[in-house]
Amino acid sequence: MKRYKENEIEKLAKILKNDGVISVPTDTVYGICARVNSKEAYDKLVSIKNRSSDKIFPVMCLDYEQIKMIATVNKKVEKLVNAFMPGPVTLVLNKKREAFSYINNRGGYQHNELAVRLAPTEALKELIKRVESPIFMTSANQSGGPVCKNLEEIETVCPNLDGMLEGKVSYGQPSTIIDCTKDEIKIQRLGPISMKQILEVLKKDV
Repeated sequence: MKRYKENEIEKLAKILKNDGVISVPTDTVYGICARVNSKEAYDKLVSIKNRSSDKIFPVMCLDYEQIKMIATVNKKVEKLVNAFMPGPVTLVLNKKREAFSYINNRGGYQHNELAVRLAPTEALKELIKRVESPIFMTSANQSGGPVCKNLEEIETVCPNLDGMLEGKVSYGQPSTIIDCTKDEIKIQRLGPISMKQILEVLKKDV
């Protein structure tokens, strides 16, 4: 499986534009990704991940403007984005129905929730810019299995990838997942960011 360096982002963007799936390092764990505006890319990601097709993948965006294009936001969400993103935080928001409508129309998909992150590194920001859309980003593993800790493990567990971006992760643990779909904020999964930190941000007037 071909490995690419950070100065070869254009080549990886071309793979994604052609509905390919690649592995990339994030700040939390290694991930695999595909562009969001392609049913073919989505289906390939489902196959590589060996995951049920009625579960939507988390989405990594370039900036807050991209988040607003695909999900419903409010002042609480804006506070969390300004305080913790980019960073080891995933926000669960209500997806706009028109975003990736091919998923809404699959039949089995019943949910309108969407988990979003902001690109944490310059390499991932550049990748999203060149792809010209947000990207699905999920942990590098088989669904239900342990997250891969290095490129060699990824090659073994996900042998049908179309390429890999070299690099290392920072935290080595998954992000904190914050459910923002209701009036009351809840943590779905505890990671590097604590509930205490979240509540302190939400109490601020600005």
